[in-house]
Amino acid sequence: MDTESQSKRASLAKATKVIVLTTVMFTFISYWRAAAVVIGDLGSTAYYMGGIAEQFVGKVAPYFILAVMIFAFCVMALYVESSPLFTRGGVYRVVKSALGGWFAKVSVSALVFDYILTGPISSVSGGQYLAGLLNDTFRTYGINIQFDRHIFSMVVAIIIVVYFWWENIKGMEESSSKALKIFIITAVMGVLVLSWGVITLLMKNEPFFTHFPPLKIELSKEAFGWLEEVDWVKSIGLISVLIAFGHSLLALSGLETLGQVYREVEYPKLKNFKKTALIIFFFSVMLTPGVSFLGTMLIPDNVRPQYLDNLIGGIAMYLIGPHWLNLVFQAFVVIVGVLILSGAVNTSIVGANSVLNRVAEDKVLTEWFRKPHKKFGTTYRILNLIALLQIATILLSRGDIILLGEAYAFGVIWSLVFKGLAMIVLRYKDKRPREWKVPMNLNIGKVHIPFGLILIFMVLFFTGMTNLFTKPIATVSGMAFAVAFFLIFTFSEIFNKRKIMREKNITEEEFHNDENMRILEHFNLEDESAITPELVGSELPDRVMVAVRDPSNLNHLKKIIEETDTEKTDLVVMIARVFRDKQNIEVRNDLEEDERHLFSEVVNTAERIGKPVLPIVVPTNNAFFSIMNVAHSLSVREVVIGLSAKYKPDIQLQQLALMWGTVHSDENTHIRIRIITENKEHSIEL
Repeated sequence: MDTESQSKRASLAKATKVIVLTTVMFTFISYWRAAAVVIGDLGSTAYYMGGIAEQFVGKVAPYFILAVMIFAFCVMALYVESSPLFTRGGVYRVVKSALGGWFAKVSVSALVFDYILTGPISSVSGGQYLAGLLNDTFRTYGINIQFDRHIFSMVVAIIIVVYFWWENIKGMEESSSKALKIFIITAVMGVLVLSWGVITLLMKNEPFFTHFPPLKIELSKEAFGWLEEVDWVKSIGLISVLIAFGHSLLALSGLETLGQVYREVEYPKLKNFKKTALIIFFFSVMLTPGVSFLGTMLIPDNVRPQYLDNLIGGIAMYLIGPHWLNLVFQAFVVIVGVLILSGAVNTSIVGANSVLNRVAEDKVLTEWFRKPHKKFGTTYRILNLIALLQIATILLSRGDIILLGEAYAFGVIWSLVFKGLAMIVLRYKDKRPREWKVPMNLNIGKVHIPFGLILIFMVLFFTGMTNLFTKPIATVSGMAFAVAFFLIFTFSEIFNKRKIMREKNITEEEFHNDENMRILEHFNLEDESAITPELVGSELPDRVMVAVRDPSNLNHLKKIIEETDTEKTDLVVMIARVFRDKQNIEVRNDLEEDERHLFSEVVNTAERIGKPVLPIVVPTNNAFFSIMNVAHSLSVREVVIGLSAKYKPDIQLQQLALMWGTVHSDENTHIRIRIITENKEHSIEL
């Protein structure tokens, strides 16, 4: 190599640094982990749902809980259809697209109320289980110590919230790992309880089916709420069924998180999402109704009231076997209960964080909320807000599980009502092809009638209307909270819009155009002076690099992500930041807005497919040299670029080949260069 070439290479290399971008959005989880996150809340209701429902509807409660869990499968179908349409967003994005921003803010306000209460009701319930176990143990061994269940449960609840707050600060990978472990332990417990319970019933003298509770609704006075004095209501059987169904609807707790975790599910996304839904359904339809049935069938009527807040613990004491084994098993199920109820807190934090992130992305909340954690890349300010609200709820409720349970019902049902209505509207408003549709669709000529969606919505709507009048605590507290959050969202959106209009000096019409309303990711930036696999975060020996430049021309990136097994190969996505002033090569450790837009589209592409990438920015005064220099430094086996608007494919390949000869001297090192267009591919081996 001549002196001039060496000098040129040294000059170019001196200007080349690397800015590594980090964001939690590049973490994807398996369908088992996704299911575990949702089940952390949905499955935890097995510990308290049977007791709460029986207080309102009598011994028929298990049948209604079973009906609710079967209906949950229909509700999950809404998410399987909607999530591929909107990778991010759940209820908020669906409702906004179908019904507009006003309805979206109303629905998300109810949903946030749901999530804020999920943490306290689950953690307080777990604390009460633990307090009961400790108090019983102390009494058994004659130790004169008894904890106040309310104070003890509040302390335990706050510890649980703080623990999972920190796990979520560290990222979804951390929190979903804990959720999976809790799910496995709970599954083992569920199998033991259900199989042991059935064996116990079969060993009794009476025929097995005679133990089933009677199909007779016995609504308590409290079950009617504000309708208690309306006599004609009590004479209509269908209304009694709706009331009983509504008082069992708490078993649907946490289902909205299914829509929130879709963006985290790994490739192949829809296939794995369906598996997630099936795992959730089979687990919840077996455990929650199964525990409720066994509680009614095994525990005597005169004893069961003392176990209504500890139904599985009560079942353990009436299983066949020696008394000491019953005591040991009771301790086991209580400990598992504390774990899964704690997992429900994790679910609530994951769900609330995803929802509020989507609201912030839409410029309803200010950008301040989305600033990523310096080390972990998570939206820690939103997580801080969620944890503080949950701790405040625990303190204000004084650990009253009945009060929390009653208030909780509002957010669950009304967020789902808006979701169901929005999905019907979208069938007519959004004509994009669906990867999957809720069944029972009729097409008469050009008229499309989504019977399946309509039936799901009708059940949700009439149950929600019934709950409005039969759950006074839920209605008053839920509406107050929803109105408060709606006002916060509304005023925040107005403030944010005016701030952006002032900073960019644009009109309101210009603000609402696609350019200003586009969602831009936040990235943590790490400025490195050298380019090595370790510094860009690559841990695998096999690497492919994709160079990107135009956010509207990422077909080559999409193709490479789809065809690459990212468990074996790291995908490095690179922007070559070409200096506009060739004489001034000062490197800024930040992103320009067009770069942020480009990498936001990279994030969206990776999320839709469900595979991680490693994004980097490399400042340079020669894009072709920079691409091949980075490829050499990272020892990639393949470089992929899109079609240039400036150069023909043969010129691009020629320039890249020339630069490859400049940056490497080892004849045994080979690399493949690919140019991918929509209809054609050009490649060369060097």
